[in-house]
Amino acid sequence: RSDASLQRGHTLTLRGRPASIDAVANVVGNAQQKLQQVQMLPVFIGIGLGVLLGSIPLFVPGFPVALKLGLAGGPLIMALILGRIGSIGKLYWFMPPSANLALRELGIVLFLAVVGLKSGGDFVDTLTQGEGLSWIGYGIFITAIPLITVGLLARIFAKMNYLTLCGMLAGSMTDPPALAFANNLHATSGAAALSYATVYPLVMFLRIITPQLLAVIFWGMG
Repeated sequence: RSDASLQRGHTLTLRGRPASIDAVANVVGNAQQKLQQVQMLPVFIGIGLGVLLGSIPLFVPGFPVALKLGLAGGPLIMALILGRIGSIGKLYWFMPPSANLALRELGIVLFLAVVGLKSGGDFVDTLTQGEGLSWIGYGIFITAIPLITVGLLARIFAKMNYLTLCGMLAGSMTDPPALAFANNLHATSGAAALSYATVYPLVMFLRIITPQLLAVIFWGMG
């Protein structure tokens, strides 16, 4: 196709005469081993640029304080920008699937470990004293009702398949463990990961900005 666009990491399967295949390989390259090598410099540059972007204050007229994307939103937005660009000179914003998977699994493990360490110390006291049970009930209600509603609507009216639906719901809650569960349902299908990646950036951005907006609005009302 004349309108096809190739990026670093794309794999082509060619059929034809050896001479013709060699000619194409000389143009597009044929070094699969290099595709498995991780360029660490672009990774750290991307993280650094993301941190800088997240620390930039966004002043909104009428608000007494500035809004920030933070350490989560900044790298996310920067990764989307660099991923769209593809490459700058000899810097390729590409990560091999194996390295991507390893970092993703490591991130999930570290995330769950931090949540457990932060919540474990006071969990029993919070549960048995005060309004701990009420908070848990509110949390279950707030979490379950939107998921069930969106899941039923997407399944019944949009006819969305199960894997895509699981990925979308996991992305809407920015829930990496749920994505891991969805990926394990069908190891060779990327439907769950694709739908997760589609909704995740917008949801993460809204989760960062919305609480700050609400805090400022409520502060102004008080």
